[in-house]
Amino acid sequence: MKNVITHIRKYPLSTLCIVIVWILSLVPFFPETPLDGIEFIDKWTHLVMYGGTCLVIWFEYRRQHRHADYEKLLFWGWGAPIAMSGVLELLQAYATTTRNGDWMDFIANFTGATLGALIGFILIKCFPRR
Repeated sequence: MKNVITHIRKYPLSTLCIVIVWILSLVPFFPETPLDGIEFIDKWTHLVMYGGTCLVIWFEYRRQHRHADYEKLLFWGWGAPIAMSGVLELLQAYATTTRNGDWMDFIANFTGATLGALIGFILIKCFPRR
């Protein structure tokens, strides 16, 4: 438990992003918005949610560590969000009655996580911590 609290203190924005993604993925309904008319707005939302979350993870990692451990970063800053995305899509499909899992959502999540990780990698390489 102490280790979890330490990670939350070290990575507060990442933790907040992850909690928000879980909440948004499992709430039973969404109100209508003016953006509903935009084609694929749902997929764009997934892409931005996961891209932003991964980018925040990479940014906070850079802030906390002098040297990047890219194996750890690839696991926690790219692979774990993708795995979380798969778990959430399965939960939507099999554990809720108001949501449904969607392969296209998973692909949008994967794409967002990949873009966020790539941008994070570029930022770490271009702006190393001194």
